[in-house]
Amino acid sequence: MNADLVIGIDCSTTGVKAIAWDREGNAAAFGRSNLALLRPRSDWHEQNAEDWWRATTAALRQVAEQINPGRIAAISISHQRETFVPVDEKDQPLRNAILWMDERARPLIPGLRQKFGFERFHAITGKPLSGNLSIAKIAWLQEYEPEVVKQTAYYLDVHAYLVQRLIGKVLTGWGCADPMGLFDITLNDWSLELVTGIGLKLEQLPKAFPPGAILGELTPRAASTCGLKPGVLVAAGLGDGQAAGLGANITRQDEAYLSMGTSFISGVFSEQYQVDPAFRTLYAGIPETYFIETAILGGSYIIRWFIENIGSLDDQGQGISLEAFFEAEASKIPPGSLGLLLVPYWNSAMGPYWDASASGIVVGWRGTHGRAHLYRAILEGIAYEQRLNTRGVERVLGTHTWRFIAVGGGAQNDLWRQIVADITGIPVFRSTSQECAALGAGILAASAAGLHPDTRQAAQAMAHTEVQGTEPDSSRQAYYQQIYEEVYVNLFPALQKYLSRLTELTEKGLK
Repeated sequence: MNADLVIGIDCSTTGVKAIAWDREGNAAAFGRSNLALLRPRSDWHEQNAEDWWRATTAALRQVAEQINPGRIAAISISHQRETFVPVDEKDQPLRNAILWMDERARPLIPGLRQKFGFERFHAITGKPLSGNLSIAKIAWLQEYEPEVVKQTAYYLDVHAYLVQRLIGKVLTGWGCADPMGLFDITLNDWSLELVTGIGLKLEQLPKAFPPGAILGELTPRAASTCGLKPGVLVAAGLGDGQAAGLGANITRQDEAYLSMGTSFISGVFSEQYQVDPAFRTLYAGIPETYFIETAILGGSYIIRWFIENIGSLDDQGQGISLEAFFEAEASKIPPGSLGLLLVPYWNSAMGPYWDASASGIVVGWRGTHGRAHLYRAILEGIAYEQRLNTRGVERVLGTHTWRFIAVGGGAQNDLWRQIVADITGIPVFRSTSQECAALGAGILAASAAGLHPDTRQAAQAMAHTEVQGTEPDSSRQAYYQQIYEEVYVNLFPALQKYLSRLTELTEKGLK
């Protein structure tokens, strides 16, 4: 039997999805297993790394039950970025993995910026030093968990951890390593300056390869555990944001992917490496190309916070979810949420401010406001921030984004897509696949297996976009523009020093 399918694995923050794709990008089988999020302290976010493997094997077995495993030619992995785990000489985790959203290392960031230099660090890694990067959290381990550090043989990103289990070798991809904040994108290798600067050795990090490079073959043991055949190729993958961009076929500069997930991630394609405080630069799926990316860490994370802390089952309509209920209620509220305005820094601020101590803002409360007004203000606030980010990228690159390709769970929210279009002035089209990160991994696997001549042609053949997009409404756009220009862009800068001082006093009071 010909091996005519590939598997894209997406090990995200909330679960692992494994999807078998054919060469046209059609899903032939699907598997999923959830992941638990651990919060030992209010600003700590961890996971049991063994659960990554357990969930991955469970998802792969589900796929193998739906198709003939002999049809699988190759596998590649998309994963939650910046998350890492220290392992011992036997590749066993020494503690829980520390996630991208974890904020424990925030107090160390000013010292690291002074040590390496803000501009120097940015030029090496493509990213300003921020709280989500792994480098600060590894420095935190050095200071607070020295016994773990002494036993650590490797610091593994999620991709490297899973690859070791699949092929028995500690390897990763360029686009998986670079989000850690220790990788020199100009050299396509780990930065000796940064690695040794926080007390590590180069040999404690996995060897990295270009996206789509064949790393090895599925071992008999791993194949048996996953329900697959030995010898299946394993290709180097990407972080989930970049994989989603590839899965949306963002391979030219005038389009942008918009990942409406836990974080709100957007990126445009570039064949040149360039840096600016307006964005982060990461590897794209085509070797020697890049994604110019912006990130709002509080995307649907804030919606989940709202549902868990403010939403109530008493409000739930018959037979619909809480999110669907509040979406319907918020759609009845006029643009501007009757004067309620939100800045979405629930998990600090990325570009253009790069402020680890930043916190969210809600202004304009009146007695006439209810929960549905706040829900709409959340959607609008994230869209305002996306406009700020997109305009910054366009200013630096001298380009214009003519459409967003929306992916992720939030892309299914009709109201949110319309608000994004109205506030940014950019049409929002949806990918036909709701699992673009897994599709991006599948595209890399298809190229590695020879189902397509190269990654670009694989993306063009396998990624598809809905014909009809969500267009901006001109009257709402003009109204939102006035709020954006006269209020939104000035709000955080006006309050920034006070919010930073409030954070300092709060942290001091908790000690």
